[in-house]
Amino acid sequence: MTGSPEEGGLDKLDRGGLRLEGIRAGYDGREVLRGLDLAVAPGELLVVLGPSGSGKSTLLRVIAGLEPATAGRVWLGGRDITGLRPGRRNVSMVFQSYALFPHLTALDNIAFGLEVRSAGRRTAREAAQEAARVAGCADLLDRRPGQLSGGERQRVALARALVRRPDAYLLDEPLSNLDAELRTQTRAELRALHDRVGGTTVHVTHDQTEALTLGDRVAVLRDGALEQVGTPEEIWQQPATWFVARFVGSPAMSTLGPNHPLRPATTPGREADGVIVGVRPDAVVLGASGTPATVGRVEVAGADAFVRLDVSGEDLVARVPLAGRPASGDRVRVSLAPGAVHVFDAASGQRVEP
Repeated sequence: MTGSPEEGGLDKLDRGGLRLEGIRAGYDGREVLRGLDLAVAPGELLVVLGPSGSGKSTLLRVIAGLEPATAGRVWLGGRDITGLRPGRRNVSMVFQSYALFPHLTALDNIAFGLEVRSAGRRTAREAAQEAARVAGCADLLDRRPGQLSGGERQRVALARALVRRPDAYLLDEPLSNLDAELRTQTRAELRALHDRVGGTTVHVTHDQTEALTLGDRVAVLRDGALEQVGTPEEIWQQPATWFVARFVGSPAMSTLGPNHPLRPATTPGREADGVIVGVRPDAVVLGASGTPATVGRVEVAGADAFVRLDVSGEDLVARVPLAGRPASGDRVRVSLAPGAVHVFDAASGQRVEP
């Protein structure tokens, strides 16, 4: 099966968008999602980022119909699917565990969903072969899951999701079981696959690098509520809350307390103790001029190093090139790049524009 979507192919399959309105969900008396509103444009890859327990997987399961919403509506492709059974929602979900049948070959695993829906064995297997080609696992079709690596199983799981040509793809941390090198490689392949195939996609992860490199937009979730939705650039450069500022970035953004020598004047009309001031390691500059500081621990991170600094008893972290890193105990001078600080209201945690 090849060709355009109209001809039944998988080369580009942008479908209708997804919209969540006032979604609430929970279990055992605990509310996990708290009135969540979210829109995903047709063909968009939205990454939902958040720590463990923030409600990411519950959000996907509500969209898929695997868990009921206690309030709110789910719209997909212009139709209200809130009350539909999972099998009637036309979504495909890729689980963290891949959930492949161990006794079936890769081809049979991919074709299984179509066969049980009475598509016919020949039609289902032709569609499975096309989906495997697109997902990059066409040479693995005669193997069983136990004979596949983690990356290969992940490709088979993606092909199984593709074969149905759904209105939305739901990916629940599909890369978390891979080692670091394979995760980086597969992340790039997943982005390329989405660019080629299209389709409205919601991808859940706790990995900030994964979120910023994969997503057209990123939705940051905390305790069942959205902190910010924006492009990767907006999330990084203009975090809407102090939580987003600290959660996105490793090492985390440094806090410049009221007595920190490098803390700039507070926003006009605000007392020093009424705001939180932060700065990312990338914006801390070591040079010939600036405020004196003492180097503490130096952490090597590939081509860069993270330098822990003591600035008159206050902490600060700088990111420097590995080749030019100072040694522990060195005396250096430090300054901040222009416009580098981020300011947040201490009570609400919301960003304060300069």
